[in-house]
Amino acid sequence: MRRRTGIMAGAAVVAAAAVGSAALALGGEDAGAEGGNSDLPPATAAVVRTDLVQSTTVDGKIDFAGRRPVKSVVEGTVTVAARQGATVIRGEALYERDDKPVTLLYGPVPAFREMKAGDRGSDVLQLERNLVALGYGSGLYVDPRYDKASEAAVKRWQKSLNRTPTGRVGKGDVVFQPEQVKVAAADAALADQVGPDTAVLTVASTKPVVRAELDQADASLTAKGTKVEVTLPSGRTEPGRVTGTVDPESADGAEGGGGRNDAITVEVTLDAGRSAASGEDAKATASVRFVSESRKGVLAVPVEAVVALRGENGGYGLQVVRGTTSRMVRVETGMTADGKIEVSGAGIAEGTKVGVATE
Repeated sequence: MRRRTGIMAGAAVVAAAAVGSAALALGGEDAGAEGGNSDLPPATAAVVRTDLVQSTTVDGKIDFAGRRPVKSVVEGTVTVAARQGATVIRGEALYERDDKPVTLLYGPVPAFREMKAGDRGSDVLQLERNLVALGYGSGLYVDPRYDKASEAAVKRWQKSLNRTPTGRVGKGDVVFQPEQVKVAAADAALADQVGPDTAVLTVASTKPVVRAELDQADASLTAKGTKVEVTLPSGRTEPGRVTGTVDPESADGAEGGGGRNDAITVEVTLDAGRSAASGEDAKATASVRFVSESRKGVLAVPVEAVVALRGENGGYGLQVVRGTTSRMVRVETGMTADGKIEVSGAGIAEGTKVGVATE
């Protein structure tokens, strides 16, 4: 569902021109005249100082950022499947292959080989940092060399996992990810055969995001940093920002994905971080309000108060009411939102009483 709040000022003012012929006649062809008139409008409203916001509201779904598949770099059989929805941290098993845990470790470099004594590289440095973080780094100097101290640390770690302490990290024994992950999908079930071409599971960041679809006409709202307000399924409202768009293939794999082909799927990150969507129903619909334009602390009146002026000068005016008299004052109009329009002009101030058209 898509809802837009705020309309174009020109269209709103034309609609307000029906304020009445008596009001239009005030001041003759130049409605900016100073002369007063005893004809009072049918209703009045006060000029207010307020914030105006133009926005578009669409439905969204809670999900998690950065979905990506995890494949097995070696062939084998799934003996313990991944648990969909689980959060896995450093040192824990993502799943088991051939009755051995495939362990999550942190780092940007993928596990691409067996690591053993004599090896050097950034993957070794990454491994040693994880061994220290897990408490197995006694006597280990963290560097890119896989030496005897590295081997001893690996053996201590393997014993804690009830694995044969070989001192080597076999190819496919570990998976490196930048940080803890959420298991977004268990792609391989118990007893499935897996390999380099098979996704065993899909992981994502543990940071919640909201995915929403926008029309192509609202492409400007997809810019990174666009402010949004998300009303979660529980009714709680959280601020957030657009952090990017999602390609159709990725969106199809997400909760609530697979939308219109002509839509743009945006990903919104909630400012409060991991706790923002705690306890929320990921299958329920959220409401995402995109702010396209805002004006802070401007003078505004109901749209129905603005009059389209006659005469060669044209423009717009307000019927200012003071006591039992009124006069037309020419004004400049600005942004329109939520039934109000920004105005400015001589003698227009907060609290000024103006005429308003009625049906």
